[in-house]
This record gives sequence, C-alpha cells and structure tokens, in this order.
Amino acid sequence: MHRSLTILLGLALLVAFAACGGDGERDQEEVLTLLNWQAPSLPGPYLSGGFKDRDAGAITLEPLAWYGPDGELVPALAEEIPTVENGGVSADQLSITWKLKEGVKWSDGSDMTAEDVVFTWRYCTHEATGCTAEDAFTGIASVEALDKHTVRITFEEPTPYPYHAFVSAGTPIISASQFADCVGEAASGCEDENHGPLGTGPYRIVSFTPEAEAAFERNPHWRGEKPYFDRVVLKGGGSAIAAATAVLQWGIADYALNLQVEPQLLADLEAAGNGTVVSAFSDLVERIVVNQTNPDPALGDNRSEYLDGENPHPFLSFQPIRQAMSMAIDRDRLTELYGFAGRPECDLIAGPAHYVSGANDACLTQDVAGANALLDEHGVVDRDGDGIREYNGVPLRVTYMTSTNAVRQATQELVRDWWREIGIETELVHFDASVYFGSDTGPETYRRFFADVQMYATGGGLEPQNYLSDNRCGHIPTRANTWSEGNVARACNPEYDAAYEALPQLPIGAEREALVKRLNDLLVRSYFEIPLVSRGIVSAHANTLQGVKFNAWDSEVWNIAEWRR
Repeated sequence: MHRSLTILLGLALLVAFAACGGDGERDQEEVLTLLNWQAPSLPGPYLSGGFKDRDAGAITLEPLAWYGPDGELVPALAEEIPTVENGGVSADQLSITWKLKEGVKWSDGSDMTAEDVVFTWRYCTHEATGCTAEDAFTGIASVEALDKHTVRITFEEPTPYPYHAFVSAGTPIISASQFADCVGEAASGCEDENHGPLGTGPYRIVSFTPEAEAAFERNPHWRGEKPYFDRVVLKGGGSAIAAATAVLQWGIADYALNLQVEPQLLADLEAAGNGTVVSAFSDLVERIVVNQTNPDPALGDNRSEYLDGENPHPFLSFQPIRQAMSMAIDRDRLTELYGFAGRPECDLIAGPAHYVSGANDACLTQDVAGANALLDEHGVVDRDGDGIREYNGVPLRVTYMTSTNAVRQATQELVRDWWREIGIETELVHFDASVYFGSDTGPETYRRFFADVQMYATGGGLEPQNYLSDNRCGHIPTRANTWSEGNVARACNPEYDAAYEALPQLPIGAEREALVKRLNDLLVRSYFEIPLVSRGIVSAHANTLQGVKFNAWDSEVWNIAEWRR
C-alpha cells in the first residue's frame, strides 16, 4: 500500500478512536492532529538542521522570546524584551540581561532557572556537540546566571542586535539536569534525552518515533491557562499532497505544515469546505547550492570534503560555469509552480524589505543565448560533438539532488532541460525529506552533500547576521565539525570574509543595511548559491481550529497554547 494512503487511513482510525468510547458514547478527549510530510528526525533543533525538527520541538520547548507574525519580539520565558530604554541592553551594547518569568517548571515538575539558560549555551557551543545552531551564539563571551531568574549575556564586542541567542524556536532552552551528561561527543548518543526532552511549553512529549510520529500530552506544570487539547499527535511522512488532502478534503486532521503543493490542487482541495489554506512571505528563498568540493565517490572519506581548499570541484569551481547555469534559468516559469506562494527571486536576502538589495534583478530575464556565449568565451566548449561541454577535459555532467515533493521535482525537470540547452547534462535524484533534512550525516543528507548541486529553501531571518556569518570560510561543514556548519556550498571567498568583519559592530540603520546588501551581492555574484523563487510559507488548518496566528518568521506552532476548537 502506498505510504501516503497508509497514513491517511491511519489518521482516519485515529480520529474515529478519539471520537468514540468503547461503549459507543462520545469520548470527550480532544486530540490535535498535526501533519508534517517532512517527518521530524528529532523533537528539537540542536542536532539537526531542519525546520521539521525545530517545529516538532516547539510544541514543548520554549526560547526566551518568539518572533511574532509581524516579526516583532514576543516574550516567552522572559518577562519582557530587554532594550536600552528599559535597561536590559547596556548603553555600550556589550551585554543584554534577560529577566525570566517566575514559577516556570519543566514538564517533570522541577524548576526551570537561569542555570538552564547558561547550560544551553555551554551545550551548543561545545565544539564536539555538533550543534547546528552554534552560529546563534557567535560573539558571546559569557552567559551568566546573576540569580535564579536573571541571565546576563556579555558580548566580545558591541552588538547592535543582541537577540540571536535564545530567540525563536531555533534556540530554545533545554534542561541542564536532563542533558548534563549529553555535552560534547556524548550528545548524539543520548537517545532518551534527544527523543524525549523536558519542556516548559503547554504540552510535554510522551513518545517519539523518528521519521514517523511524536505524541504529546497536556503539560500539568504549564504556567499558563490550561491548554484546550488533551493530546497532540504529530504524524510525519507521506507526501505534501496527502497531508493537504487529509486536512482540506477529508477533514481527518487539524493542521498540515509546509504544503509544497501545486496551487490549483490546493484550491481544488480547499473547495471541499473542511479547511483553510494560509500563507505568508518572509525571507525564505528556494535556491540551488553549488558544491565547491569534489563529490566523486572514488574519493571515499574525502568525498565532498573541503580539505583546506585542496579538493576543489573539477569544473563548478570555475565561476563562469556557475554564472551560465544561473543565466539559463527562467524564474518566471518556476514561479508558476508556486502560484500565489511564489515570486521570482534574484537575491539571497529576500526580506525584510530594508535589507533587500534589488541590484541583481537582471536574473529575472532568462538568457540562454548569453549563457552559451559566456561559456564559449571562456573555452568551455563541446569538443567531441556529444552535446556536452567540457572544462579542462572534464564533461559537464552534474548530479542534482533535493527532497521529494511534486513542486521540487517539477523544478528539477525544468532546470535540467534549460541546462541541457547550454551543454550541461543533469542527473536528477531526490530523497525523502525526513532523511534529506535529517539529523544523520549520511550520503542522502543535504549537509553531507554527495552531489554536484542541490536545492532547498532557507532564509536570513529578520536580522540576517547569522546567515551571513554562516557563509564565511570558517563555517564550512567538515568531518571535524560533524558537518554541522552552515556554509553548505563549501565556498571560501576572502573578500566576503573581510567585508563581513564590520557587520557585528554596526548599529541598526542605513550603514548596516548597506553592508548587508553588499554581502548579499557578493554571495549572489559568486553563484555559490543561485536564488530561484521567494517562497511564501503555505500550510492548511481545519475550519474548526481556532487561535492559529500564522507565523512565517518563527515556528508555526509558536502559539499552540492558544489553539482550540
């Protein structure tokens, strides 16, 4: 039986079981059913780079503050947002002091304190932990518990935007008591802790099966108003279409996340009247990442390893080839695949608006003739008449990987055809999203990058410093850092690194905005990453589900405590 159909039938049985008691009387237990076809590998963000794991964790784990739907900071574990005006941020911008809410308890009933915040910092910044969120803590000299409910973060130098660490679902607080023996090399082996983290949120995790299901129950130690739902079940796997069908047409699930589904199909499913499609734009850009290292399987352990620049890609390290690949793409045509949830994009920083360069919009016009001329000019030509160009005798044959969903496969096919027009042969491969974005570092994962090019979506956030930091030479994934760093292209540009150095010290304002745009332009014009489409986040929820405040800047379940029927 097809996996998506199996999941749908299982959901139908789940709903029937929750609605009826054994004696035929209606059971009053309320179950919230969430679907994420990109099944989580872990219920938390620190050992995995996928939003799917961040969202699974956000049902129970909390940061000091969330980003709200409009990008504003919303207190979570903090009493208020520290600012210079209220004394929480020092006038010299060298420290930020967070006051924690009193009476917060972990889901086992123990007290959550400032020491847990300090521990979370130590856990993620230990070089052997393999924490994928380590860049959020870049530039921090110390994190101190001044008392049980006060945390001071001291920076190495003035930091105009001090809200990276412990803000958003990407950097929640974890329990120092629970994870005490899980720091460093021990981190990945702590299965019980990683699969069942204590949380301070409205629900606590009771079971977790990687790539399949996470189950939560109401947290009896939640500090706020009693959550409406008795249980939350997060079902993973299947396809985006199956998840959309379950919510919009069949009405057997409450919420489906990240629906990369053709817009007309979504409209047809929504017409059934059981659910509503919700969407919003933020900073998310679908892009092609171009491997700057050699992914040849013959290299064994050195496959796709940077090796201090001694293992370059045999032809994608030549900039004109990358540029021609970008020029050949028709972004308007790709946007048609996304409908209302897509815009053609030429920048990697696509939001907020004051950081958007707009200086690279020439890419909006497809130029196959120009791409061919560029390759001819640089001697990248077809010498044996087989239709494939060569560079230094190496044929331009690429493997193009991504996750499995209909829109991405349609994108792959279009791009393959355009690249064929400029003499590049392309093999398409795709992997289940739960594996591709998973916590493992196997050959099918985007971080290990066993391909020439790959495609996924990410963004810079409201304040893109961390994203821009990730693209420096020192942040290339290697075996030494368990491939946890963010420079997935394995690219090193000293000019970019030198330009970045001024960013952390610049105050919010025109000068900082100008530098962000310059850094974006350096990235875009290097063609290490090729922007394709600015993607709106698209999900769907049942018409009966109330309290959802759709959020494209943070986890969609950020206010799950307020959800009800």
